Amino acid sequence: MKDFTPQPPAQGCRNAPVLKERGQREVFCGLTGIIWLHRKMQDAFFLVVGSRTCAHLLQSAAGVMIFAEPRFGTAILEEKDLAGLACANEELDREVDRLLARRPDIRQLFLVGSCPSEVIKLDLHRAAERLTERHAPHVRVMNYSGSGIETTFTEGEDACLACMVPTLPATDERQLLLVGALPDVVEDQALGLLRDMGVSPVRCLPAHRAAEVPGVGSNTVVALTQPFLNETAQHLERRGARILPAPFPFGEEGTTAWLWAVAQEFGVDADTFARVTDAPRARARKAIAAAAETLRGKSIFFFPDSQLEIPLARFLTRECGMTAVEVGAPFINKQIVGPDLDLLAEGPVIAEGQDVDLQLDRCRAARPDLTVCGLGLANPLEAEGMATKWAIELVFTPVHFYEQAGDLAGLFARPLRRRALLTGLEGAA
Repeated sequence: MKDFTPQPPAQGCRNAPVLKERGQREVFCGLTGIIWLHRKMQDAFFLVVGSRTCAHLLQSAAGVMIFAEPRFGTAILEEKDLAGLACANEELDREVDRLLARRPDIRQLFLVGSCPSEVIKLDLHRAAERLTERHAPHVRVMNYSGSGIETTFTEGEDACLACMVPTLPATDERQLLLVGALPDVVEDQALGLLRDMGVSPVRCLPAHRAAEVPGVGSNTVVALTQPFLNETAQHLERRGARILPAPFPFGEEGTTAWLWAVAQEFGVDADTFARVTDAPRARARKAIAAAAETLRGKSIFFFPDSQLEIPLARFLTRECGMTAVEVGAPFINKQIVGPDLDLLAEGPVIAEGQDVDLQLDRCRAARPDLTVCGLGLANPLEAEGMATKWAIELVFTPVHFYEQAGDLAGLFARPLRRRALLTGLEGAA
């Protein structure tokens, strides 16, 4: 019987020593997750309880035109709110009533905490309960924190999905639950592959609409599509679901390993699996090879930013021929990223957390060919002659599964090609 399990290196990184740093961090705000979540959930609205800065962040990040009517907004905390001169709860209730009266299409309303609302200790959980009682059953009101005080930007999605899990209906149905917000085109590809293999039923969290939210129970098998869903995974396990251990579906190898783990769980035979995946696997390998011509032999350094770092390092080293110097991640949950660590060959520094000055020193000493980091570090490093890749672009761009494997590799190849072109122009001058 053919086995599609990837062959691990002689020594993986699961048990490698982890450099744990607790210092100054360079992070992006968790409110950013609203930009892809509001596109995914078609009858949801995200109301940020925050400052004008929060509103400017969302508008600039989403590129919303003035005549558009997006499904997110900001309830502005004014000076009198921050000084305790007004009843913030009464004002919030009034804003929610006004919003729901104007937008009767809303079925799920998320009250999203921010740095200002958390500083003044505004209890949005109780507010959500109070507003749910007022507006049920037409609207369910939930809350989560999008504050950037102690989190990184992808934890906004994790907090959002985690707050939904306790509200999901119970079910005893044997099912596969795909967890993580994927672009529609990517989700459709994943569902098509699973359908062709005969895996059913398959549900998604988040669902497109409130009426489609999945149930969860002891017969639910969860396949995570994003490596940053730590809190969501814990909440699902408390509801009795089981997390399926697998590498994440980045690249041909990661996608095949992820699908093979699902196939084995649901009794799909190797011949059926090969029939469904052979063609897209070949397309993915061909697309990756084109970008790998630029990436092969190059070194890469990951600053902790998105929690995608470990699966991406596995993809780039095994499928694109790169060498990882350091792989930093904001948080390392080996239950979730352990399968990727098993496939990542021992050698790079594995770092959890951040002390940005110390990590910058290591990066400058290593002079990697490519550095993956946040926006705040990219321009200074580029000014020092180092090629960089914005970590946030890896979340906004479709990069999962076979058909996007070449695009994923291309995201890393382009900065190197640009740097080579600029160097050539400077030399010619």
